[in-house]
Amino acid sequence: MEFQDLLLEENEGICRITLNRPKVLNALSPRLIRELKQAIEYVAQNKDCQVMIVQGAGRAFSAGVDLQAMNESIQGGQFSSGQILDDGVSLIHTMQSMAAVSIAQVHGFCFTGAMELMMAFDLIYASEDAKIGDTHSKWGIAPKWGMTQRLPQLVGILKAREMSFTAEPVLGSEAARIGLVNRAYPAEQLSESVEAIAQKICSNSAQTIAGMKKLYHQGSHTTLKEGLQIEYDTSLVINDREEFLREFKQNKK
Repeated sequence: MEFQDLLLEENEGICRITLNRPKVLNALSPRLIRELKQAIEYVAQNKDCQVMIVQGAGRAFSAGVDLQAMNESIQGGQFSSGQILDDGVSLIHTMQSMAAVSIAQVHGFCFTGAMELMMAFDLIYASEDAKIGDTHSKWGIAPKWGMTQRLPQLVGILKAREMSFTAEPVLGSEAARIGLVNRAYPAEQLSESVEAIAQKICSNSAQTIAGMKKLYHQGSHTTLKEGLQIEYDTSLVINDREEFLREFKQNKK
């Protein structure tokens, strides 16, 4: 696939998407969001892709929604043009429902809309010096991609309020401490570390991971009692490790 604001690479089960507007810190324009939606839909249909990594080119993951590009569409703190909002919601839904594991690789700035997208990934890894923050209140814009719902799930309601009300970012190292990201690495080790994690995932049962991903997602939207019943009642088809199991049994004899 060809894109103007994205790069898409595929290598041995890992698809890496790069937000490629480095001159504006990969600000999320309507076109970039539309292309990201198309790229994620492609990954979702690609049975060879077990892990999808999204990163930013240059000095940032993304500074957030491109306010300059969207200036005429913002009225009274609301976007009057709904396409970018709908595309964002759609790509999040596709990412969370697809079989492949999604990883956000965050460095530099990750603000507002970019942070909302970041929180929808299955796994999040950041550089220690990354700056991650919710600046909706700074610009007088209402969140629409899940900020007020996902942030407190990750860091707790008190910390979520503090981040949103003050619009102060946290460093990647602090984000790891409070549970906003999985882990933080020195900037020079981030890409290599994420690649190693992706390879570990690819070495395991893709069918099991896809099934567990679905159960995790369903469980996060219901009660513990209902989630336990969903897990018990769910029948997963897992046959991509039959040869491994046969070898294991033979070695045990």
